[in-house]
Amino acid sequence: MTKALERPTTVSPSRPGGPVRRRSGTLRRRSYLRAYAFVAPSIAIMAAFVVWPIISSARLSFFDSSQFGPSTFVGLDNYRAMFRDPTFRGDLERTVVYAVIVTPITIGLALMFAVMLHRRLRGRAFFRAAIFLPAVLSLGVMAIAWNFLLNPDIGLLPHWLEPLGISFGHGTADPTIAFAYVAVVGVWKNVGFYMVMYLAGLATIPAELYDAAGVDGASPFQKFRHVTWPLLANTSAFVFIIATIASLQAFDQVYVMTRGGPYFQTETLVYLLYRKGFQDFQFGYASAVGWVLILIVFVISIVQNAFFSRRQVTY
Repeated sequence: MTKALERPTTVSPSRPGGPVRRRSGTLRRRSYLRAYAFVAPSIAIMAAFVVWPIISSARLSFFDSSQFGPSTFVGLDNYRAMFRDPTFRGDLERTVVYAVIVTPITIGLALMFAVMLHRRLRGRAFFRAAIFLPAVLSLGVMAIAWNFLLNPDIGLLPHWLEPLGISFGHGTADPTIAFAYVAVVGVWKNVGFYMVMYLAGLATIPAELYDAAGVDGASPFQKFRHVTWPLLANTSAFVFIIATIASLQAFDQVYVMTRGGPYFQTETLVYLLYRKGFQDFQFGYASAVGWVLILIVFVISIVQNAFFSRRQVTY
């Protein structure tokens, strides 16, 4: 009896251009088209209201352009006039001082509130909401409220505190302290927003690290120094960058509270841009100021990003 030999069956591999692959490629292209269709309106809006104005302002900074008459190409004359202008130099110095003062104070208070309210405290939700509330309110409305509070004649703060020997002078009309009032409003506006960012960062730190530090006998300050602060490095880097950019772009409280006065003592670069462009109608000069501010923000952001990228923490 002979044993039947069975021929092994072979499966031929599918060809690269088979119907299955063609069908998957068609589905992939359709999904890409749907994605582009959803993104296209946002890209169009950004191009119309962000990209095109930036390009137009770059071109306009090389022209002597005003509301009346044709524009004339002047090359770098707007930039030369700007750097020779003592008002611009004063506003640049004031903007830098404002950022140097407001940024660390805001971040320090935000971190302090975040650490305090991260614990299980009675009324924690109320205090979180109260501190965060200014971040969602209009800065213009808040500046009006602060103007009322600081008014030397009818303001609540002078009425309450001057009997204790705390003088408010002439309020925002006093050139010696008006800048401080503007800075206080800037801190009060942003501290809640940065506090929420730090709360999010604190929530990602494993509780086991604090337990281990407690077993080793670490005090609350030592836990903050050796556990909390190092592991918040990534959050601090992001907060520091956006806080610096926001400080360099201070405008709303200056516009509402002081209009840059008294005697330009509270005027910042953004307010100078507004005044030259929309009050004096020197659009070329205003565009030059805007591009100098863009360059300053860009350089500072690059330096900060390079500095903090070396200190990123992964856990």
